[in-house]
Amino acid sequence: MRYSWRWFGPQDPVSIQDVRQTGATDIVSALHHLPNGAVWSIAEIKQRQHEVEWDEQNHEATNLTWSIVESVPVHEDIKKQTGNYLEYIRNYQQTLRNLAECGIKIVIYNFMPIIDWTRTDLAYRLPNGVRALRFDYFEFAAFDLYILQRRAAELDYTTQEQIQARKVFDAMDEATKQRLIRNIIAGLPGAEESFTLEEFNAALEEYREINAERLRSHLFAFLREIMPVADECGVRVAIHPDDPPRAMFGLPRILSNEQDISLLMNNFSSPNCGLNICAGSLGASAANDLEKFIRTWGARIPFVHLRSVQREADGSFYEAEHIAGSTNLAKLVKAVLDVEQQFGHEIIIRPDHGHQMLDDQRKATNPGYSCIGRMKGIAELKGMELAIRTFNY
Repeated sequence: MRYSWRWFGPQDPVSIQDVRQTGATDIVSALHHLPNGAVWSIAEIKQRQHEVEWDEQNHEATNLTWSIVESVPVHEDIKKQTGNYLEYIRNYQQTLRNLAECGIKIVIYNFMPIIDWTRTDLAYRLPNGVRALRFDYFEFAAFDLYILQRRAAELDYTTQEQIQARKVFDAMDEATKQRLIRNIIAGLPGAEESFTLEEFNAALEEYREINAERLRSHLFAFLREIMPVADECGVRVAIHPDDPPRAMFGLPRILSNEQDISLLMNNFSSPNCGLNICAGSLGASAANDLEKFIRTWGARIPFVHLRSVQREADGSFYEAEHIAGSTNLAKLVKAVLDVEQQFGHEIIIRPDHGHQMLDDQRKATNPGYSCIGRMKGIAELKGMELAIRTFNY
């Protein structure tokens, strides 16, 4: 089991010098400055490798390796099968070839329409004073119904939910409304797009005729084109699940549960067509058995995000400590270790989304990606691994 760290490049508030001190050996990164759908050139890839591997400040090797791309974005035209989607697929194929030529053999992607991961509060205060990411179901519903005013949004909520959402909305001041707009549609770290309310409503309209079955057919068509290239180059291409794993804005969701994952795995037999288990995303639904997922599809899991969320009865959740919350991460670490032994390959993990705490509360940080909280997460995960190995659990 190798420990990795998500790094957003030279503009990341957490410097590569900081990362060297965290206990990670592998870097998870992407070329966020390139537009979606563009080919990642070998020169651009090598530049990022240099930024990872060489400490310019101290003029020495970092002993870090860029092992995983998270993510090569899938252009919206591919998801809708409109516009220049065939060109964007060819570009994706070439990017895979270029990454392989540079020695990077794990690529993560997602197929969530329009929005990536979604939270309503990026600085939710826990009792001990740390700040966490939170998804509040009724704040989200209030945004959808009364701020965005999405067409036919009321069809997605019960009468009682609409009443509760209205109460939440009526209690909001203007600053709270603007915070929700920024948090939900203005773009989070690693997200592919940023929208105004008008642009977001227009983008949603383009999906009105695309249901889950049709979106899944577009995903499968995309994979039929890129997997031969991945197999030729030896690149493991792994999909990230929906976050949160529930319907959002009337958009189809096709990777939220065991049935969704089974459909994908059963339709593509290549060992390079894989799954990026995200314990936080899938763990937001109590119906998902994450340990079972790891043990069932372990041979095709190159990468695991380990974090825990605290679920609430109304569908809300916040991101808990790695050793707390609704997900038992020790069981997942044990499953990862067992799978590694069973199949003879290492799985790279990363502490996903850390609390904003201590000095990081006085710094500019990317939401979920401050330094100290994630370093605490690595320490907790390494402690779990050591205990499991030492006592042979």
